Amino acid sequence: MTTFAEPQVAGGELATDYLDVPLEQAIDRGWVHEVEVAWPDQGGHVLGKRIPARRFLGHVAAGGFTFCDAALAWNLVGEVVDDARLSNASTGYPDAFAVPDLSTARPLPWRKRTIQVIADVVDHHGQPVRTSPREVLRRVVGRLAELGFSARVGVELEFFLLQADGTLPPQLLQCYSLEKANELDPALEQIVDTVHGFVPLEGVHTEYAPAQVELNLHHAEAVTAADDAFRLRYAVREAARRAGQLATFMAKPFSEWSGSSQHLHVSLWRDGKPAFASDDLVEPAAARHAIGGLLAHLPGITVFGAPTVNSYKRYTVASFAPTTASWSGDNRTGAVRSLIEAPEATRIELRTPAADANPYWAVAAALAAVVAGLESAAEPPSRRAGDLYAGGGPPLPATLGEAVDAARADSRIAEILGEDAVHDFLVLAESEWSAYSREVTQWERDRYLRNR
Repeated sequence: MTTFAEPQVAGGELATDYLDVPLEQAIDRGWVHEVEVAWPDQGGHVLGKRIPARRFLGHVAAGGFTFCDAALAWNLVGEVVDDARLSNASTGYPDAFAVPDLSTARPLPWRKRTIQVIADVVDHHGQPVRTSPREVLRRVVGRLAELGFSARVGVELEFFLLQADGTLPPQLLQCYSLEKANELDPALEQIVDTVHGFVPLEGVHTEYAPAQVELNLHHAEAVTAADDAFRLRYAVREAARRAGQLATFMAKPFSEWSGSSQHLHVSLWRDGKPAFASDDLVEPAAARHAIGGLLAHLPGITVFGAPTVNSYKRYTVASFAPTTASWSGDNRTGAVRSLIEAPEATRIELRTPAADANPYWAVAAALAAVVAGLESAAEPPSRRAGDLYAGGGPPLPATLGEAVDAARADSRIAEILGEDAVHDFLVLAESEWSAYSREVTQWERDRYLRNR
């Protein structure tokens, strides 16, 4: 259980590392005044309630905190899509219950004496709601456990740190530049300090576009890794706002610059030992089957890591984002990298997910493809080398519409993720594609108004 100790920071702020008494005692002693109960919607937005600490424990015992289940059936701009299977007008949009997972309790860096906990979502009978993103991931983790494996996942997230009006600062491209990172201070410094107190941050560096930053999270068990990525995006946005700037995880906000990714580094473990470890630089069976599953189902899982119209503008040649269902060794032109290093560090990296993806769905989909590969003993095609943009494998879906169709055609992935959950996710994704397809853009007016 996560525990807490008496605040030591001047001004009565809670320390932001793990502390040493149970949350219940911290509340009882008056060290915690408020608990923020958080859960993700399908788009990965941070939903929740702020609960006075003295009321929090009684509600936990009573079964959690109610909210309208339409929150699991609205799209990225909060419009309820009534074609969702489990939450719609015919059900009356009843209450769901957010039940805090007390093991996730952490001090909230930007509010004094406040703790955040992540909640699981259950129904009136106390059963997990099948369409809840955290439950989708738990279900896949359970399926992996039935095969004798656990997964550890490390998430790399990129974002743009923009002026408050959404424009780029006057900065040149220079990846890995400490000088360019310094130019983003003091806002970047404030963001990193905030994030470091909230999630296990491994490192930060400037990325391939101006004002683009990458944050790396330490690898963790799959649900915890998704929790950390969920929290990281929340903390980055809030710290940037407080610094008077805008942080965006939009996949590709500028046509002339590279997009932002959410790379997933995945390793499997059996009986506490790394299942991908290799003594001869050749992938063992578990790694081959995991890669085989990823490649076979990559078209069908792409939408869960690229859920918006804009996500697909990131997939361009020579962009460091993949365009083909391909794999290699240490090669950033393909969709999957096989990184054979020290046994505990050997892993595979999936490079298709974008920064705008809900991390629970992105991790769940990747692991679902791994499960499919393990269960069918899928063998990947021969490892390729060189430029995988040119004939490295079948093309990835080029639009959100194509990706929705590919996901609907992949019944194996739907069975592993849960058919109800997949149905509702795809209904929301399809609503994005439909809204975009009907919109007349300024680009169209500029191009066609006077010459057609």
